[in-house]
Amino acid sequence: MTMNFEQARHNMVEQQVRTWEVLDAEVLGLLGDIRREDFVPVRYRKLAFADLNIPLGHDQVMMKPIVEGRLLQAAEIGADDTVLEIGTGSGFVTACLARLAKSVVSVDIIEEFTQGAGRRLAENGIDNVELFTGDALQGWQPEQAHDVVVVTGSVPEVPEHFRGWVNPGGRMFVISGESPAMEARVLRRLGATEWAEESLFETDLPPLVGAETKPEFEF
Repeated sequence: MTMNFEQARHNMVEQQVRTWEVLDAEVLGLLGDIRREDFVPVRYRKLAFADLNIPLGHDQVMMKPIVEGRLLQAAEIGADDTVLEIGTGSGFVTACLARLAKSVVSVDIIEEFTQGAGRRLAENGIDNVELFTGDALQGWQPEQAHDVVVVTGSVPEVPEHFRGWVNPGGRMFVISGESPAMEARVLRRLGATEWAEESLFETDLPPLVGAETKPEFEF
């Protein structure tokens, strides 16, 4: 039986994403337009629109569609914004960010992800993304700060240097805390040292590679 991807995509947007407080028409239109199934590992293609985290390998996942929707809405990306994505993964969120923003820089520690995302973005005609392979937690850094920073893997706490990559007036979407009760937040940079934080929802997401909580040893 052949799967009707268009119907499944429509159902994902209307029955999952919209009902989870994603009401931004541009975001909903985007999720209804970009072919999510192109970014899913082949063996999981029929699960492209399911309400679950899809394994990508290397202990990383594609976020649930509802979380992607809330992320894109909360980031409030404008057509003149520059975006930094930490954790390229499959490249699906990268594609969504690129359609909303002026340009996107995306970094992933796993070269397999960077190369695969590059192919998928090219196949979907997206050419305003610059991809890097590197460790954003240790050593790699962007050439400049950005209007929006999106972190697609969880962190126990927000690294201070991530904050330095946000332009004044810009914002960061991040999921932080400990499994199973992590918090998705938007951090808005009001000035050099001033920030406003908004809690969005609770979720659970695998950590960025290298951001895993280290076990405490007892002596």
